[in-house]
Amino acid sequence: MTRLALAAVITLALAAPAAAQVPWDAAKKAAGQATVGKLEKEINRRLLEEGRKNQCSFKTDTDQLEPGCDQKMKRLSNALVDAKKRLNGAGVKNFKFVVSGHTDTSGSAAHNQELSARRAAVIEKELVARGIPQAEIESVGMGSKKPLVKPDDTPAKKAKNRRYELQVKL
Repeated sequence: MTRLALAAVITLALAAPAAAQVPWDAAKKAAGQATVGKLEKEINRRLLEEGRKNQCSFKTDTDQLEPGCDQKMKRLSNALVDAKKRLNGAGVKNFKFVVSGHTDTSGSAAHNQELSARRAAVIEKELVARGIPQAEIESVGMGSKKPLVKPDDTPAKKAKNRRYELQVKL
């Protein structure tokens, strides 16, 4: 065998295991993404549930919390700490907790957008005060764009649409 032929055989022999590794790496990556997606879905389900159980009321048309929210905020921050532990345990590092504020359809869309943003920022501030790192949380105002109930033509329906929600964004 000539040196050139021998070099070609050695190159092919070394390249074969590397080529076989590529599909394995792709399969591992896909399985990891599916697992992370499943974890994200489960964490968001739990955060939405906790948020619904621990809603704080705001004074009418303001971003001032009504008295009596301390325990609710403590439970929400504990839920975020638990979520963070699960994410870190799964090796997920780049995530944000998002607090979204929502309003009913009373008033103008612009006013509702601004009010919901201010209320979400208040919840963010409360969570940061309870130990959630500022860099891991953000707030957004949704106004009345995503109501839970339509139409919100009764006081009870309007109350359901005035809320905040917590979710993780990967």
